[in-house]
Amino acid sequence: MADDQRPSGAVQSILELSAFNPVARENPHPMLKSMREDCPVFRDEAAKVWLLSRYRDVRETVNDRSFVRHPTKAEEGSLSARFVEQREDRGTSILFLDDPDHARIRQPLAKAFYARINAMRPQIEAMIDDIIDKAPVSGTFDLMAEIAVPVPVMVIARILGVDEDRLDDFRQWSEEVILGLNPVRTPEEDEALLHGAYALDAYFVELMEARRKAPQDDLVSDMVQLQASGEADISDGELRNNLEALLVGGNLTTTDLIGNGVWLFLTNPGQLVTFRDNPGLASAAVEEVLRFEAPVSITSRILPDDREVGGCPMKARQPVWMSLAGANRDPDVFEAPEVFDITHKRASHVAFGGGPHICIGAPLARIEARHVYLKLFERYPNLKLAEQELSWRSLPFFRGLERLQVEA
Repeated sequence: MADDQRPSGAVQSILELSAFNPVARENPHPMLKSMREDCPVFRDEAAKVWLLSRYRDVRETVNDRSFVRHPTKAEEGSLSARFVEQREDRGTSILFLDDPDHARIRQPLAKAFYARINAMRPQIEAMIDDIIDKAPVSGTFDLMAEIAVPVPVMVIARILGVDEDRLDDFRQWSEEVILGLNPVRTPEEDEALLHGAYALDAYFVELMEARRKAPQDDLVSDMVQLQASGEADISDGELRNNLEALLVGGNLTTTDLIGNGVWLFLTNPGQLVTFRDNPGLASAAVEEVLRFEAPVSITSRILPDDREVGGCPMKARQPVWMSLAGANRDPDVFEAPEVFDITHKRASHVAFGGGPHICIGAPLARIEARHVYLKLFERYPNLKLAEQELSWRSLPFFRGLERLQVEA
């Protein structure tokens, strides 16, 4: 929709939908609903990006393999072009790579990662049980600090084979490195990003070398052995960068999936009763949390040529951003989309994106969230929210709670 066709009072910038806007940070959904209804294909000329918010447009675009991802292919001066890696020696993670490099790296990594997850599932669930069992028996506590933060970082650390006595460091480095997904960083955030990146690089250089000399039962050992055998055509820099991406991505977003889900259950007590009475709904509950309040709000692609998207003509190199949160509440696809209902059979959400770039950590996130919900509400039959003012994550285009005070 052209600027002169945009409704009065409508969103004028994509950043208005992000955590930079206090209104959107607290609750972006009314704004997304208005955009989906009034301007579902939105052009932000200042940011030089398009934004899609209808389910059909988003799903078609994320699944279209002809779109590209690498920031260097985006229009100069666009928000997407700012994602270029500051350090060329690190290479690019699969998040932004295009084929053939994307497939060359992702396929052996995903195969080894999924095999490791499947083999370790009992161990993963036991780790979650242990963390929840160590949380306070009664009283008020911060569920994020006690459970939602430690579960993902402990699990991904065990899968990778990193030192568990360094978990606090990994969490800090993850918080710093994920700033790379903020295209409008401050100089201080740039400094923090580089600190975390250098620290993770140094750690993984040593870890990969140690596993080459003495392999262990972990993913890093799996990958360096695949390198050595020639089954994985991946350089050390590429492997290091993508192992770090697994650590960072699997850490923060799964924390938010756990926290958002617990918050939704405690603010929808009828759904919690249904869940407790029907634990077989655990997998459906995870999918409904992902649809209703996913940790990642936006994904993007770049046009490789001139074409029409969502009924609008667009130009080559223009980035197309997609509101996953907006698409997942589209009433044309989901009945009663503003209602959190774990019993309702719904169409597939797009919380993990789609196509060749669908979230590589999705299977692990589902396992972790499912088991946390089951174990948590079994251990705490009377769990409820404490009196508090909620504080949502300030990182743009991500959705998660900084703290969640609960009473056991």
